Amino acid sequence: MSTTSNHKRRISAVAILGLAASVAATGTGLAATTPPSTVHATAATAAAAPTRSFQGTLPAPTGPYAAGEDVIHLTDASRPDPWVPSSGPRQLTVTMVYPAVPGTGTPAPYMTLAEAAGVIQHRKMPASSGVTPQNLSGVTTHAFDGARPRSGKHPLVVLSPAYEDPRMVLTSLATDLASHGYVVALVGHTYEDSGETLANGQTPPCAICDDPALDFDSVAASRALDVSFVIDRLTHGNTAWRLAHLIDKHEIGMAGHSLGGAAAATTMIADPRVRAGVNMDGTFHPAPRPGQINRPFLMLGAAVNHAPGGDDYTVWEQAWAALGGYKKWLTVAGADHFSFSDLDLLGEEAGFPTPPLSPERGVVITREYVTAFFDQTLKGIHSPLLDGPSPNNPEVIFQS
Repeated sequence: MSTTSNHKRRISAVAILGLAASVAATGTGLAATTPPSTVHATAATAAAAPTRSFQGTLPAPTGPYAAGEDVIHLTDASRPDPWVPSSGPRQLTVTMVYPAVPGTGTPAPYMTLAEAAGVIQHRKMPASSGVTPQNLSGVTTHAFDGARPRSGKHPLVVLSPAYEDPRMVLTSLATDLASHGYVVALVGHTYEDSGETLANGQTPPCAICDDPALDFDSVAASRALDVSFVIDRLTHGNTAWRLAHLIDKHEIGMAGHSLGGAAAATTMIADPRVRAGVNMDGTFHPAPRPGQINRPFLMLGAAVNHAPGGDDYTVWEQAWAALGGYKKWLTVAGADHFSFSDLDLLGEEAGFPTPPLSPERGVVITREYVTAFFDQTLKGIHSPLLDGPSPNNPEVIFQS
């Protein structure tokens, strides 16, 4: 096992829009595992290339409902910020995505201009990439601000992104879950990514991304505190969201990508309200011990990482043995680390190289299997998709 590449893969989103390998001479993830001469040469080529125009569009959700969207800001007065204590209490920005009536509301931006500028600065994207704060924030999301909610109670699914990635890169999954009858809380973990716009209008950059001694067990544990606080505010008393009445507080799940997947397991250990969890292509920090998670859990990852021989296989094998409830371990042939987020798709739309698995298939597979898992575990709707290999999804391999 390669210690360096495994460490990078488990903790880090390799590149916003899949671009770091192509345009960054420094940084984490693929850029760090690509020979420096190649990175510099590619960056120079990109800088000399004519400026292209980027227009990003996420796939439309597949369920019967539209996806409504609200952005809320929460402050945990009981907890100083773990990364920048001088900033005061922990502040979080959360995107709520919910089942809505089609044809209501106005198109929601992908992110704020300041968040988009943070992405471009953090990933050192050259102007020649054609990605600007305006067109990145304007990616078509198929979510609608102020849309009229669908009546009734719906399970809550909390989503946590990869380390260094803002919450918005899980938007295609969030909108699809909402279209199938879930309320989704997409949590931005302040100071852990390229920037989340807070209630005061500031968008602070990452405070921990350049720390070579960062303890990722501690980051996952901190995220578990973030998530439990968000659940508290959404389900108790005088809630922080105007549509909190839509949430069935007895049916809560969590899914995360990369470090966010590790945080899903850590949160389940700490908070029994989370009844089902999904780790999408993330190393566990740490791996659960027997008896800690006896509720449903899905491990969904790239075959190159999490099938026998993959860098992360041993850790996943250890976690699998410890899980005590309903569980599935699925790997996806041809996928890379970003097949489970919006990043490969947006990278393709920006003209950058893609993995063997088409980005469109990555989105489809992620949506279908995560939704099927939560349908089965939170709604009690059996999904044959989880019973075994499917001819419609030949890329998906059942490891156990």
